[in-house]
Amino acid sequence: MKSGAGRGARVLLTTKTVMSSISWKDWSGTARRLVLGLGMLVLAVSGTSWVALAGLGSTRSALEQMKRQEEAGRLALELESAVRDQYAHQAHTIIIGDASHLGFYAEAREHVLELTRELRRQEPRAAQAWVTDIENASGELDALFRDSIVPAVLRGDRALVRTEHGRAQEVVGRIQARVENLVGLSDTSIAASRAQMQAVERRTYGWIVALLLGTPLLAAGVSLYIGRSIATPLGRLRAGAVRLAGGDLDTRIDIASSDEFGALAMQFNAMTAALKEHQERLVQSEKLAGIGRLAAGVAHEINNPLGVILGYVRLLAKKAEGPLADDLAVIEEETLRARDIVEGLLDLSRPLPPDRERVDLDRMSREIVERLRESDLLDGIEIAVEGSGGAPGHPQKLRQVIANLVRNAAEAAGSRGRVVVRVREEPGRTSVEVEDSGTGIGPEARAHLFEPFYTTKPKGTGLGLAVSRAIARAHGGDIEAGESQLGGARFALWLPACAGGLSP
Repeated sequence: MKSGAGRGARVLLTTKTVMSSISWKDWSGTARRLVLGLGMLVLAVSGTSWVALAGLGSTRSALEQMKRQEEAGRLALELESAVRDQYAHQAHTIIIGDASHLGFYAEAREHVLELTRELRRQEPRAAQAWVTDIENASGELDALFRDSIVPAVLRGDRALVRTEHGRAQEVVGRIQARVENLVGLSDTSIAASRAQMQAVERRTYGWIVALLLGTPLLAAGVSLYIGRSIATPLGRLRAGAVRLAGGDLDTRIDIASSDEFGALAMQFNAMTAALKEHQERLVQSEKLAGIGRLAAGVAHEINNPLGVILGYVRLLAKKAEGPLADDLAVIEEETLRARDIVEGLLDLSRPLPPDRERVDLDRMSREIVERLRESDLLDGIEIAVEGSGGAPGHPQKLRQVIANLVRNAAEAAGSRGRVVVRVREEPGRTSVEVEDSGTGIGPEARAHLFEPFYTTKPKGTGLGLAVSRAIARAHGGDIEAGESQLGGARFALWLPACAGGLSP
């Protein structure tokens, strides 16, 4: 038993030493599950082995004890036989009436002493008194024989011989009784050891059977747990990758675990969102590039006829009266609208000039609001400019962007509406937020806000926001649309605070 327990203790100590050298926090969730699952299986197998080894150790200890007890019983029986030989030689001496058997008697006596010494080493402490009693009785028998019987035989004193012989028989009887006690004690100890060994065998067999039956069930449970915790997330990742490969950039993988699968799903979703944004920017860039190439090819051809048409219309308008003057005014308005479209196309295709300077965005916003008030575009609208900040850029182009955002907000707010322009300078960036109290932007319109020629206005060209975003991105920034706290829409122009973030 001690041997098996020692081996189990050494295994546990070694495992503890190895595990203590590993930082558990550095392990991922899947690694922990694998270690725990496999560790449970290893513990189950180790437990089965430990129980088997402990049972074998207990059985071996019981067998060794039975062997010692059987040896002690054998010695006791042999001692009984040796005492009978010692007494037999005494009887031969009495019968023959001479000293011819004294040599044989001495050998028998010496054999009794050897067996007594050996039996003292084998017998337990409880039986040592009996062994001592046997040893003393053997000495008494020897003294009685040498000091009384042998001299009486040699003198021919029959009466004394009979008397001393009777005493010798009593001593021999006492020795035989003690030997029988020793044999009985050995038999009892052997039976107890055998019963203990059988109990250990039954207990060990039961534990081994239980562990052998439980280990496959544990292995099945661990396999199912690990399979579900690994195979299911892998299946979701594979399905998401298949959808992404099929062109579904709106696909998302829903894995809420805190292990590496959850982190991988989060990175996958972030990658998909970035890919979708990149694709949208690429499509937008291609649209703008196509429009730019188209504008560059036809702008000069269209601008010249438009200029001629506008000149003749204005010349005729000076002489026309009545309905003709009204018709010429319509022609002039539509010609100006066509020219604005061409100018918008040219703005999309023109690169920004290389020189940039720091622009006070709050002062520029206030100037734009004042100019729009003078042109009666803000009549009945409550408008405020808050905050301060600046960023490096092209004043004319940034003025065009902010003016377009303020104009759109005023048109959306309507009469008696409210518009707020907030300038915020933050670490690394400066933003200009324009909010209105209008009706807001619907989900369908929000998806196409910055596409060229998309407009919700009856007379809009659909190029204002597209040109504004192109200018913002050329500065290294962007324009974002959202909901306003005033109830309408919010457009935020943000620009990098340092010239190093600009792209000419």
